[in-house]
Amino acid sequence: MAGWPIAEVARMSGVTARTLRHYDEIALLPPARIGANGHRYYEEPELLRLQQILVLRALGLGLSEIGRVLATRVDELEALRGHHRRLLAERDRLEELAATVARTITDLERSRKDGTTMTAINRPENLFEGIRAADYDEGVSAFPELAEATRRATAELSPEEVEAGQRERTALMIRLAELMAAGLPVDAEAVQAEIAAQYRALTSIQPVSPADFRAMGQACVENEPWRAAYESIAPGLAEYQRDAIEAYAAALPS
Repeated sequence: MAGWPIAEVARMSGVTARTLRHYDEIALLPPARIGANGHRYYEEPELLRLQQILVLRALGLGLSEIGRVLATRVDELEALRGHHRRLLAERDRLEELAATVARTITDLERSRKDGTTMTAINRPENLFEGIRAADYDEGVSAFPELAEATRRATAELSPEEVEAGQRERTALMIRLAELMAAGLPVDAEAVQAEIAAQYRALTSIQPVSPADFRAMGQACVENEPWRAAYESIAPGLAEYQRDAIEAYAAALPS
């Protein structure tokens, strides 16, 4: 079999060619062969392995942990059964997440009608039931240098600090959703202030070029786990975030 070139595998899987090359570099997913032209080609075993990688990433595992999992599993059928069990558990978590968002919608409607704050109706920690940091991290994995810098920074934090960061990211998404619901354009000052906060948080970990920031905005729409995280907050939020990032990046010095 001639195999599929990296561009075709990227198209089929939704994983960027850059990420596939990174998976090769860290020996997580070597191609079946490299052609005389230097291009990577993949065959069915590699596609099945990529499926397992993506399933495990969607379940919140880091790349090093995925490497260990795949190294210990030799039977593909048994591995898929294990993934299936974890996906069923993830389905239950998503149902919990959907209930959290539905409750937040109801509370926001009540708070606006009564002129009270939402946290006067509901405990603030209830905003975050079913939401995990892994929902956001998948988008960053397409940028290996930033993903590695994020991993190193997170490793130095306490569990409480990690949870606080997760809650702040979720709160930022909710604030952005409220601005979208209010009808503000993506280049409005309040919207751009939220995007500026995101950019500062990223650059505090690793330098991020305007081009990479644009690519991250695009990943909000194209990367399914990240898109799902935004859409779980409010339909259309992924596109709104992407367009707001594009507006912000356009004003950055190149």
